[in-house]
Amino acid sequence: MAVTPLYLITLRREARIESVFRIATLVSAWTVLLLLAGVIVTLIYGSLPALKAFHLDFLTRSKWNPVEDEFGALAPLYGTAVTSIIAMLIAVPLSFGIAVFLTETCPRWLRGPISTAIELLASIPSIVFGIWGLFFLAPILQRTVQPWLIEHWGPLPIIGKLFQGPPYGIGMLTAGLVLAFMVLPFITAVMREVFTMAPRSLKEAAYGMGATQWNVVWDVIVPWSRTGVIGGIMLGLGRALGETMAVTFVIGNAHRISTSILAPGTTISAAIANEFTEAVGDLYTSSLIALGLLLFVLTFVVIASARLMLMRLERGGVKRA
Repeated sequence: MAVTPLYLITLRREARIESVFRIATLVSAWTVLLLLAGVIVTLIYGSLPALKAFHLDFLTRSKWNPVEDEFGALAPLYGTAVTSIIAMLIAVPLSFGIAVFLTETCPRWLRGPISTAIELLASIPSIVFGIWGLFFLAPILQRTVQPWLIEHWGPLPIIGKLFQGPPYGIGMLTAGLVLAFMVLPFITAVMREVFTMAPRSLKEAAYGMGATQWNVVWDVIVPWSRTGVIGGIMLGLGRALGETMAVTFVIGNAHRISTSILAPGTTISAAIANEFTEAVGDLYTSSLIALGLLLFVLTFVVIASARLMLMRLERGGVKRA
């Protein structure tokens, strides 16, 4: 009776383990796709009554009146875009500065505490940010910042329309500020990691040629890590677009469009969170689900655009090489 060599037994066992591993990873990947497909189908099916009733007017009208069954997504869509833009205009420069400081100029003994503080900031629940924004940030803005903006920037041509009206305290500017603090740790963490991975030889060569620290950061580190930087920015933008509770606390939850960023408004996620439990009637519920579908599509477009931009940058880098 022939005895199977030990190495053959080991190879067969490894082959079985490899087969199980491949099947498990394949099932995991298909599970994600099936869940995504289920979400899409559910949103589309739930949105059909509203889409059939309003057609494309649902995207272009701002009226939202549950009593008359008149619904439009323009005001929540506008508020989502404005608050996200404000958040990114504030968070991206701050994140860039913090990441550069941590990787290039920060003393070693201080680097750890600051990095830990940023990570702790990312772990704070969104509802805590909302409470902080409502009871701490909004009163400060109402008493000091917004009156100053109204007095000094309100009379300016063109951009003055953004800073007119009474100082409510809450509004789109407040929501944008809260969102900026929420997405800042995510963008900072990604930028810090990609800046850290920049080859030391490139930086030393630039310093050897007489470059200043700013030249090294802007002309060496940023071009080398731009793919990761854009990825971090898009990660923060995706978080800002879908944030719910923190924005609900401080935006005012008014279905209207105003040129002033000091005025109350609403976002898609805030409107859904505020009204879904009290929605009466199929058309009202369907309109809220349609808002969810719109947010899903908007987020998908942002992520897809970022992916296409990264692919173009990578191809451009290969051509330059």
